[in-house]
Amino acid sequence: MTISGLGPHGERAAPPERVTLLPDDRTAAKAAAWRIAVVLHTLESDWAKQQLAGMVGIFGDCGAAVIDVVDCGFSPARQEAELDRLIAQRPDAIVSLPVANEQVAAAHARVTAAGIKLVLLDNAPTGLLPGTHYTALVSADNFGLGKIAAMGLAPHLAQGAHVGVLGFAADFFATNEREIAFGKWLQTHRPDVHLHSARFGRIDEAAMLAERMAQENPGLAGFFVVWDTPALGVARHLATRGLALPMVTVDLGEDAAIELAKGGSFLCIAAQQPFQQGVATAQTVILTLLGRPVPAWVALPGIAVTAGNVVESFQTVWRQPAPKEVLRLLGLAR
Repeated sequence: MTISGLGPHGERAAPPERVTLLPDDRTAAKAAAWRIAVVLHTLESDWAKQQLAGMVGIFGDCGAAVIDVVDCGFSPARQEAELDRLIAQRPDAIVSLPVANEQVAAAHARVTAAGIKLVLLDNAPTGLLPGTHYTALVSADNFGLGKIAAMGLAPHLAQGAHVGVLGFAADFFATNEREIAFGKWLQTHRPDVHLHSARFGRIDEAAMLAERMAQENPGLAGFFVVWDTPALGVARHLATRGLALPMVTVDLGEDAAIELAKGGSFLCIAAQQPFQQGVATAQTVILTLLGRPVPAWVALPGIAVTAGNVVESFQTVWRQPAPKEVLRLLGLAR
């Protein structure tokens, strides 16, 4: 599994093996007893829960206390306020997933200026540079995820087909990369396909945007939605309107896995590895606090998931058995 994309400043990706901890690293970390805070876009998604589980386990192994976990609710204003609150608490390091770019850049810069180590997840705010304003960025290969989605949809598209693309309205590196890659792959390999794009600002807007797009383009042959939660909302809403259109998306949440196993709208999911990303993030933080050099961008490859490999893929991604409903739908359990 290779990395297709580049980091936000054109960096080549380093694999997660580059931030592996040695036994001596863990021993030294335990003696230091560091305090860590985690600031996420949301705590509601399966992705966020597994990301956090991966981080907290490594921090625990290294004797580092997680003193706060913040749910920003996708709000730039709330993230800015929470970062300033945490700066006053003086943790040794903060892990943050910036929910926007320009709006939250100054607040993240203040973290490093206060002498607190900053490791970013998935997004680097505008103007912030690795080694200056933050230590490292740890993310999925989001460009690769967009390619996987395009490759999963393409075999199901007739010549000259029209496809809807539902992106995220926020200027967000991860979702931008997915959308760009999806379009570029189809432009190169299926130039006959026509794309129609729209962007939602809130998750609950995606379904109505999709319906409007389908009404304006009666021959629409499918959708790409940039992650699974809005994709599920779109699939369910369109089904009530008699529009069961093929769909590809990113992230293998439990409900998305069930939808894939049903053989319904979902054809392919480009899965991230959030637990492993959380592990790599925590290890990056520990090495940073130990004064060791770390790569500017650590990236994890995506996994192409279909109904044919959803069970083993779910186990790989979530480190737990596939949902019973998935096993039942596939005839693997009663």
